[in-house]
Amino acid sequence: MFFSFGLLGLLCIVLWIWALVDIVQSRFADDSTKIIWCLLVILLPFIGTLLYYVIGRQQRL
Repeated sequence: MFFSFGLLGLLCIVLWIWALVDIVQSRFADDSTKIIWCLLVILLPFIGTLLYYVIGRQQRL
């Protein structure tokens, strides 16, 4: 059971880092959108990452 929580935590961290890298490397309509997504993902790691993958990836150019 502890092992499965460890894998779940590792998956969350990997997705969080992947989201941040994707935000930094992507182009958005304006720079403020990029900054808002970065702050959202950093300050609210789990919810911000989910929101970015659901909503934010569609806002990229």
